[in-house]
Amino acid sequence: MEQLWFTHILNAVFAVPVTGLFHLLHVPVQDAGAPITNTFAMEVLVALILMLYAAWQRTRLSVDQPRGWQHILELSWNGISDHSEEVIGHGGSRFLPYLFTLAIFILIGNLIGLIPSLESPTAGIETTIGLAVATFIYYHAVGLKKMGVGKYAKTFLGPIWWMAPLVVVIEIISHFARILSLSVRLYANMFAGELLVTIFMALLPVLGIVFMGLHVFVAFLQAYIFLVLTMVYLSGATAEEH
Repeated sequence: MEQLWFTHILNAVFAVPVTGLFHLLHVPVQDAGAPITNTFAMEVLVALILMLYAAWQRTRLSVDQPRGWQHILELSWNGISDHSEEVIGHGGSRFLPYLFTLAIFILIGNLIGLIPSLESPTAGIETTIGLAVATFIYYHAVGLKKMGVGKYAKTFLGPIWWMAPLVVVIEIISHFARILSLSVRLYANMFAGELLVTIFMALLPVLGIVFMGLHVFVAFLQAYIFLVLTMVYLSGATAEEH
């Protein structure tokens, strides 16, 4: 696969240590001179953009005279906070640092592919699986922290004791299926969207612009769906029977 310009920069700087790390972990490397893929490079670029923007915005924050981007950030933060309280319940806003970071990363990752010479990291299955696994670990960690191991484990047994062996298997399968559901949904939509935009921009630019607008809508929608499902899983992990 042809390297993007940012991928080329990362490989030029970090190829030797990354290849050494892969050999240490016994991970096969197809090209020792270019072990970093376009997908990973785009993940790094999105993270850098968010960190640099946060650092820049921090110097411009004002209580008395907030500016345009500060209003957008505050509205986004408050909107996710209110939504988390509705979906998760009282105290849902304590998960805001993870939820807000997750939503912004996915949204920027979805949209960055519209910039020429760049690709959406979320159009790569390895990125979406990583996000899904992170969410999977996070909501289970939250549940374990709140209830403790014993009480949290009981939530997998069901209300009828003699059906517990069957229920536990179904619960485990359903929880791991969430990783597949979250990752494939986001990946399939973003991959298909980028492919359609690329094809129609090459064949018929007018239709390409239409599909580009549709791609922007799908980018926001998929970020929202991923966010809401994460809230639902957090709600289930923290809910207690009364």
